[in-house]
Amino acid sequence: MSDLETMEPAAGERTERARAILHDWVQSESLRKHCEAVSACMRHFARRSGADEDLWSAVGLLHDLDYERHPNLELSPTGHPFVGVAWLRENGWSEEICRAILSHADYSGVEPISPMEQTLVAVDELSGFVVAVALVRPDKSVHGVKTSSVRKKMKDKAFAAKVSREDIVAGAERLGMPLDDLIGEVIVALQAEADRLGVAGVPVEA
Repeated sequence: MSDLETMEPAAGERTERARAILHDWVQSESLRKHCEAVSACMRHFARRSGADEDLWSAVGLLHDLDYERHPNLELSPTGHPFVGVAWLRENGWSEEICRAILSHADYSGVEPISPMEQTLVAVDELSGFVVAVALVRPDKSVHGVKTSSVRKKMKDKAFAAKVSREDIVAGAERLGMPLDDLIGEVIVALQAEADRLGVAGVPVEA
């Protein structure tokens, strides 16, 4: 990409530019789909609250931009998400976007304050968990996932064990939403992008 192509575009064009950057940085299909899932949720919640869908969607796509190259298991200031944010700043992306990305890492020192930041934190882990619930269904479809089935899987500590249930609960509290309502909204958001996320379903043999 040229410098012109990496700089933050005008409103309404951020999502597609963010997706191009994501594909340039991330080769893992699962990580790309995670970012797409978070983006779908961000777009849904922006629409629900009358916020800028394109802005929120781009934040979702870019939040784990550097995770594949710099996973930062040591929680160092030289890894994720600091590397990606530094690159975005160098390429003219707004402080609003950079701050939101930093805020989703609880070790960054940036507290999620704005509705966009709080939503990112709330849907990050949960979106991946709901996708995991969909993928263990016989039809691998998010269209059949119910809030009750997500809650049931949350109680199974062996299922998607790396996903912090505490973070999911805290995310709902941060948004001031009942957990069941948050789960339901995330399911709806993911259903709208089921084809892109690979959870539209497959035929089930009789």
